[in-house]
Amino acid sequence: MNKSLVTYSLIFLMLITLFGFNFFLSLIGNLLLIVFLVPLLIFLILLISFNSLKSKVKSCNQCGTIALGINNTCINCGADLDDINPKSDDSLKKPSETTIEVKAEEIK
Repeated sequence: MNKSLVTYSLIFLMLITLFGFNFFLSLIGNLLLIVFLVPLLIFLILLISFNSLKSKVKSCNQCGTIALGINNTCINCGADLDDINPKSDDSLKKPSETTIEVKAEEIK
């Protein structure tokens, strides 16, 4: 028989008599809680930080440049980022619903 298996079995039996079976059940339960709850906690922290970052992102209504909430003016065109009202009602339409009119000119 394997010598290390017998040794570990004797140590385990001695520890059960010293500390009790209840101690080992609580130890195994706590280890399982750590294994399952720590990744869940890390996931929740990442989710909260992502939502916080997402709420600070602003986009310009005139040129569409995306900026973090540090500046109040657009880096590209200089428009006010705090102005939530769009320029016209056309910006509320879906791109598939809009029509672009092109006027053809002859170049001489």
